[in-house]
Amino acid sequence: MILKCNPFSLPTIIISIYFLLLCSLAFASDNISYSIESEELFKWKKSLEIETQLLLSSWSLSRRNPCNWFGIVCNHGSSVVTHINLTTIGLRGTLYHFNFSSFPNLSALDLHGNSLYGNIPSHIANLSQLTFLNLGFNNFSGKIPREVGNLVKLKVLIFTNNFLTGPIPSFLGNLTNLSLLHLENNHLSGSIPVEIGRLRNLTELRLNINKLNGSIPSSLGDLLSLKVLSLYDNKLSGSLPLEINKLTDLEVLFLSKNSISGFLPENICHGGVLEYLCANNNQFWGTVPKGLKNCTSLTRLRLDRNNLTGNISEDYGVYPKLDYVDLSYNNFHGEVSPNWGKCKVLTSLKISNNNITGEIPPELGETSLLHVLDLSSNNLGGQIPKELGKLKSLYNLTLSGNNLSGKIPPEIGTLPDLSYLDLAANNLNGKIPKQIGDCSSMLYLNLSNNDFHGGIPAEIGNLVWLQVGLDLSRNSLSGEIPWKIGNLVKLEILDLSHNQLDGSIPSSFEELQSLRLVDLSYNQLVGPIPDNKVFQEAAVLGNNLGLCGKINGLKICPEHPLKKDKDHHKKIALLISTSFLGILFISSMIIGFLCIVRKRQKKIGNEMRYHNHGNLFAIWSYDGKLVYEDIREATENFDAKYCIGVGGTGSVYKAKLSTGQIVAVKKLHQLQYAELEDQKAFVSEIQVLTKIRHRNIVKLHGFCSHAQVSFLVYEYLERGSLAKILSDAEEAEELDWTKRIDIVRGITNALYYMHHDSTPSIIHRDISSNNILLDTKYQAHISDFGTARLVKVDSSNWTDLAGTYGYIAPEFAYTMKVTEKCDVYSFGVVTLEIFMGHHPGELISSVSSSSSSPSSSSSSPLPSKTHATLLKNVLDNRLPSPTPDLADEIVAIIKLAFTCIDANPQFRPTMRHVCQDLSTPKPTLHEPFHELTLGQLLINKRV
Repeated sequence: MILKCNPFSLPTIIISIYFLLLCSLAFASDNISYSIESEELFKWKKSLEIETQLLLSSWSLSRRNPCNWFGIVCNHGSSVVTHINLTTIGLRGTLYHFNFSSFPNLSALDLHGNSLYGNIPSHIANLSQLTFLNLGFNNFSGKIPREVGNLVKLKVLIFTNNFLTGPIPSFLGNLTNLSLLHLENNHLSGSIPVEIGRLRNLTELRLNINKLNGSIPSSLGDLLSLKVLSLYDNKLSGSLPLEINKLTDLEVLFLSKNSISGFLPENICHGGVLEYLCANNNQFWGTVPKGLKNCTSLTRLRLDRNNLTGNISEDYGVYPKLDYVDLSYNNFHGEVSPNWGKCKVLTSLKISNNNITGEIPPELGETSLLHVLDLSSNNLGGQIPKELGKLKSLYNLTLSGNNLSGKIPPEIGTLPDLSYLDLAANNLNGKIPKQIGDCSSMLYLNLSNNDFHGGIPAEIGNLVWLQVGLDLSRNSLSGEIPWKIGNLVKLEILDLSHNQLDGSIPSSFEELQSLRLVDLSYNQLVGPIPDNKVFQEAAVLGNNLGLCGKINGLKICPEHPLKKDKDHHKKIALLISTSFLGILFISSMIIGFLCIVRKRQKKIGNEMRYHNHGNLFAIWSYDGKLVYEDIREATENFDAKYCIGVGGTGSVYKAKLSTGQIVAVKKLHQLQYAELEDQKAFVSEIQVLTKIRHRNIVKLHGFCSHAQVSFLVYEYLERGSLAKILSDAEEAEELDWTKRIDIVRGITNALYYMHHDSTPSIIHRDISSNNILLDTKYQAHISDFGTARLVKVDSSNWTDLAGTYGYIAPEFAYTMKVTEKCDVYSFGVVTLEIFMGHHPGELISSVSSSSSSPSSSSSSPLPSKTHATLLKNVLDNRLPSPTPDLADEIVAIIKLAFTCIDANPQFRPTMRHVCQDLSTPKPTLHEPFHELTLGQLLINKRV
């Protein structure tokens, strides 16, 4: 047999073997690659804190290929890791054990929104292919490594909201591919390096909320692609370089809260795209550039608190997109231009504290979306135009400190959302229009220092939400004080002094339990003062005709010696007994029958009580009337001697039931419950709230809805409210720093549960020290869900104003839209109160006005006096100075509280972030505790 060979078979075999070897090598290379990468990722996971390792449960060496792990992305068709994305999952630990050199192909690393801490390792520069790096919203400290300047392929670099210190490295100028550079909200110091001007592709530069000083370098004018330049809240000084005028593509320019002087830039709106210009709280002088007059793209303009001059009626044009403008606290003159009425989407117009003259133009009535109009402290004359009554969205009308005359137009009473009305210190006259009583949302009413005469309209008593204050002082009001003023059960400040009021103080004033200050001096009042704590302790009542009572400065009220006619009473008694003799006979038969029925009900009820271990509320659904009657009996029909507290929505009673069970019963004010628009919905929400089970939330047993009396029933906690304990010197001393820290943690846990673990989510709306109750172990429990709301995903969650003044988030009162951030604000206030020992009061205004948001509506800078105040002088002085370990925690918690009361809700953390932050180990203080100032904490606050 002859064998024939194919001449191509041998080369073909050789080539085939070659390709097989290549494939096997490539496969082996991939295996080695993902084996190394998976091992290094697993090592880093094991270095994290134990409780957070569970968040990466899919990271297991039993699954060798990391491409299937959570947060890991590989190249398509290979096993090479290219993206690591682990955002906002609660990781705690450091990057010290992250072997960056094992990821040569990594192009994106995103770890933002966690609780990672420690320094940023310099060997991060081994990620030579990295184009995206985001370590923002963590707890990193130390300096920005200069080696970051070697990551030349980077397009996005974000270190926002950490604790980074030291200067901005000049080596960042090497990152010429960068489009976004975000270093805001850190502790960075020194000047802005001129090398930043080399980043010609940069579209966003955010360096705000740091400690940067010196002047703004002219090299920033070379960043011609820049759309966002944010430098606010630093220590920058000097004048703006002329080169800034070259940045005609700017959409956002934030320069607020620095010490920048000189002229505003002339040409930054030449590109026609500038939307936000916030240069408030600086030292700019001169007139407003003409370039801004025709800047029709503007949506927000803040130039308040500078030294600007010029004619305000000539310097500003018509802005079709303008939403917010604040020109307050400057030296503008001229008149308010009617052109503001052509800004159809304007919601806020503030031109207070200038030298403006003329009259208020009626054309302002055409800005139908206007929420805030503040023209106070100027020289305006004429009358208040009735056209303002067309502003149906108006929330705040402040015209105080002018020369306005004439009457208040009754059309003001047609504004349904008007909550703040301040017309004080003008020359207004006539009678106070009764239509003001129709402003059902009113929180604050100040008509003082005018020339109003006649009586106080009884309709003011209809303003049941009036809480901040009612000031009608220094007028010519006469007649008696209307009895209906006693309906204002939320009112905290009442000033009717320096008028000509006569008669007695209405007995209804005894119901004004929320009053903190009352001034009725310089009137012609007579008779006894009300039996009310504020009248006994903090009322100003001097210079009246004949007030009497058991307080210093007043004479004792005489007893009335009138005696009743005994014979007359005997005759009446005889007549009554004779008339009802027959009725009683018939009634006794009916009562006997009812007693038999009642005995059977009680027998069943007692059996059920026995089987439910004495818990009366286990039979609530079986016989609500039985529970209702038991509570009435236990409180002797809500006798005052059982009352343990009074709030804006009701009075709280301690009730020991027939089973021996002790509960707290909150009886709603009748007016409060009657005004609920949808009682059925309210009851359904209460039914959901009864199902809450959390160790830091007071158990709500149930809710009784009755035509005469409606109440909520809670478990009773022995130590009572946090407010009561803080107000008592001995009890406050028992509440040491450790207990106070634990109380903050308890409140945090409860709110975290309500916002993030409950379905649907629950917003409390009235977090205050009165509604934080403590048990025998000083554990905190949130109580009082009478104003709580369930958050529906498909709903805008608009609601009536509710809460306690001093704890209400500013935007809630402004928009009437309830969000979780409203509770976060209240939590911040309560946290400060816990460590200060009293309500933070004016400190809140200082902190809110130093808000991290450049678009905040607050206009007050942080007062230098507050800035220099030592933290130790603000803390409760009834306790000894905290130990170093406790001091670290207290400082961290107070910083966190400052972020919670930020004026802009977007800059407040969620309760998830608060919970994570409190669980993170606190770094040791860099400076002695006794030398720390509030200014240092406020500047270093983070979200």
